[in-house]
Amino acid sequence: MVTALCFITAEPNRVADVGAEIARIPQVRVVYSVTGELDIVAIVEVPELEAVPDVVTDRIGAVPGVLTTQTHIAFRTYRPEDLGAGFSLGY
Repeated sequence: MVTALCFITAEPNRVADVGAEIARIPQVRVVYSVTGELDIVAIVEVPELEAVPDVVTDRIGAVPGVLTTQTHIAFRTYRPEDLGAGFSLGY
């Protein structure tokens, strides 16, 4: 599974509509409205790397009101429960 973090800027008066529309895309796991230079962060999960452009460019980028996207692919996930398990292996 490939996880991508998609940073989105939207037309100022369309942020809520854009976020709701992006949340309807099946490969989008969660959508956050955020403060700062971005308006929205969408977490995308797809089975293979080649599917990321299909979701980001063809689906997210086509949502009316989306101005720009910037996508980052996650290499690893660090969760407290995973870190604790790693230290207790074999002991």
